[in-house]
Amino acid sequence: MIFSSGFLTGPGSGMKISISKGRLVLVGTPIGNLSDMSARAQETIENAAVVMAEDTRHTAKFVADRKKLYSYHDHNVAGRIPQIEEFLNAGTVVALVSDAGMPGISDPAYKAVSAAIRGGHIVEVIPGPSAVITALVASGLPVDRFSFEGFLPRKKGARTRRLEEMFTYSGSIVYYIGPHHLLKYLEEMRTVFGNRPVCVAREMTKIHEEYVRGCIADVVENFSNRKIRGEITLVVGGAVLASEFFD
Repeated sequence: MIFSSGFLTGPGSGMKISISKGRLVLVGTPIGNLSDMSARAQETIENAAVVMAEDTRHTAKFVADRKKLYSYHDHNVAGRIPQIEEFLNAGTVVALVSDAGMPGISDPAYKAVSAAIRGGHIVEVIPGPSAVITALVASGLPVDRFSFEGFLPRKKGARTRRLEEMFTYSGSIVYYIGPHHLLKYLEEMRTVFGNRPVCVAREMTKIHEEYVRGCIADVVENFSNRKIRGEITLVVGGAVLASEFFD
């Protein structure tokens, strides 16, 4: 028996029998500018019977009926998965959104997707903004190969080991970094990686959007004498990078 896309097929049967009872839809939402919300994404959220959101307060701006809003995040995922399975088994359309951007990037959306697939349900994706891709293509660094590393470990030892693991990686590397950690992490990267080219993408698509590009030392100097605010995505050049970048 072969399972694919919500259907069960038997060898030689010549027919498909749908076993899908529900539909899980991952919906991309704006990373900042609310005008980036697509009509299809908004319509999907409005028509879904249930909306699972990383932050219900943030997602409430897109949902008229607050009663269908449920929180879904790292701290309650174990309890939510059985509930999502119950909704899907009842034939419900469940929309899943993150705090911003595409679900599944630094959040537990994949666990809901895995559960839906195991149950033979349909999984759909409504594409939308992504902080990772937005920062990457605006960085000026090569985009033919890249690694998304998410948030670095809080403990310095573990953080250093993670950086060392990426030392020989030839593609661009993308990190999420809190503003209060930026200077410290950049200095640690300079120690491990050397003075590589980087791009700090701050407050993307918002009023105070800013891209600061240059070698690590120059970027550190840029931010050293001012208060750093907002959400930051950092792109770091790979181990092999032509000197033509950031002359």
